[in-house]
Amino acid sequence: MTRTLSLALAALLATSGAASAQEKFTFALNWFAVGDHAAYWVALDKGYYKAKGLDVTLENSKGSGDSIAKVDTGRADAGLADAAVVIASVGRGTTVKTVGMVFDKTPLNIFSLKEKPLSKPKDLEGKTLAAPPGDSQRQMFPAFAKLNGIDPSKVAWVNIEPAAKIAAVAEKRVDGVGDYSTGLPLYEKAAGKGNVVMMPWADFGFDMYSMSIIASAKTMKDKPKALKDFLEASYMGWRDVMADPKAAMEILKKRVPEVDVEVMTPNMLIGLGLMKTDRYAKNGIGWIDEKKMCDSVDLVNAYMGLPKKVECKDVYSTEFFTKVAMPN
Repeated sequence: MTRTLSLALAALLATSGAASAQEKFTFALNWFAVGDHAAYWVALDKGYYKAKGLDVTLENSKGSGDSIAKVDTGRADAGLADAAVVIASVGRGTTVKTVGMVFDKTPLNIFSLKEKPLSKPKDLEGKTLAAPPGDSQRQMFPAFAKLNGIDPSKVAWVNIEPAAKIAAVAEKRVDGVGDYSTGLPLYEKAAGKGNVVMMPWADFGFDMYSMSIIASAKTMKDKPKALKDFLEASYMGWRDVMADPKAAMEILKKRVPEVDVEVMTPNMLIGLGLMKTDRYAKNGIGWIDEKKMCDSVDLVNAYMGLPKKVECKDVYSTEFFTKVAMPN
């Protein structure tokens, strides 16, 4: 009996120790929960974070500028942010770096209505666009404008909350909004299928890195193992999303009940289309290509009017990356 009690006590202590060993880790999303965030809830639901000893909290933000601020000030351990905004922030003194990619192709884009389409860059002159101040399209617009001969003084930007973007276009409050191409299903739900026009920036010479996972110098120094484990578990979540999008959406709906499955499923699938590349197939999901990253840095340096030149080596790190292969 004594031996049995001792074994039971040992098992209880071991369980208690494992529970207490869970390290809290806050991840700042770049927006409210949408389909192309499904992977993080899949990793939560399947216990990938827990198996790495992480107690992960997912937190909404109001664009890349907001998530970068949270990570840089220690309010979050890591986050999602557009790589272009990350590069610009480094030029202004933040300590954040991209430690893994999400989208291998850029989703930067302008949405408008078919009855008053903004289909090419020059169409933007004389128009009013909306986006949050920290939004990637808003922050990178000077570069896009210079690249395409747009006079930025002829384009008016108004501040708007992320959740108000869709209504602003559908209700014709503005001529267009800056938003990722993955948002097309949301806009078509509000304005009607076939009534929404996209202006993908990649179609007009703006092919640079976009959505990425970021961490601050403090996180990289103080929590290197947790960061590496978080990245690997997150890419395991992405692998599962690629393998079974339907099951991934069921998990997202379970975890975030307000999600509209009919709209968010195509939203998620558009995001996957930006990830199914030869580069990821060869090197693993989220791999950072040095040339593409440095080309992205050159673009920001050339067009963003930063207070100092940003060196490519200062904006990213591959030391926390663990290869997670794409599903067959």
